[in-house]
Amino acid sequence: MPETILALGAHNDDHLICAGGTLAKYAKEGKNVKSIIFSFGEKSHPHLKPEIIQEQRIEEAVEADKILGIKGTAFYGLCEGRFPEEFKEKNIKQKLRNILHKEKPVKIFTHSDDDIHPDHRAVSKLVLELVRESGLNCNVYSFDVWNVVKLKQRNLPKLVVDVTQTFGLKTKAFKAHKSQYNLPAVIALRWKMHVQAIIHGWNNHCKYAEVFYKLN
Repeated sequence: MPETILALGAHNDDHLICAGGTLAKYAKEGKNVKSIIFSFGEKSHPHLKPEIIQEQRIEEAVEADKILGIKGTAFYGLCEGRFPEEFKEKNIKQKLRNILHKEKPVKIFTHSDDDIHPDHRAVSKLVLELVRESGLNCNVYSFDVWNVVKLKQRNLPKLVVDVTQTFGLKTKAFKAHKSQYNLPAVIALRWKMHVQAIIHGWNNHCKYAEVFYKLN
């Protein structure tokens, strides 16, 4: 049986922006890569009806994940800004516990617990709690969406992945998010994604690299 890798993000493009090259690389190696997206991100377009942007973002996320080679994309549909409350109301902890028990992932990629976005921190906290409670032999690695400089976790063990061969898939998948591509915040993230990959690559003797911090 191929090893399972899980990517868990608060929004539909978080895992792509921060770990897209790595996930594509694992998929090419034959690993079973899946993603879980906690919200639809409907607040990104407040001028549109929530159901319209939800449909768009689901389609875009599924298309992007397919480009990366991700074999399954699940959505929890939580309301942005209310993650802790909705974890309880929608029994998310038990749902995620069941997935971990079924999939038995060897690696999980998720948010940093010191990301400035509260939804990102909530996901990180929940994932770490469940992995510790489950007793799974699973490494949890953090990625950063908004943090530019690591401070709190700079001394943690690192995972460095050479994504030179899959960075093109990552940028192609990013373009699949058409409804967000030209939003100011997304443009900033696009630049961060490229510059960070180049810097990490330079520091690790390759063209492009992604770096993660081991949380457990």
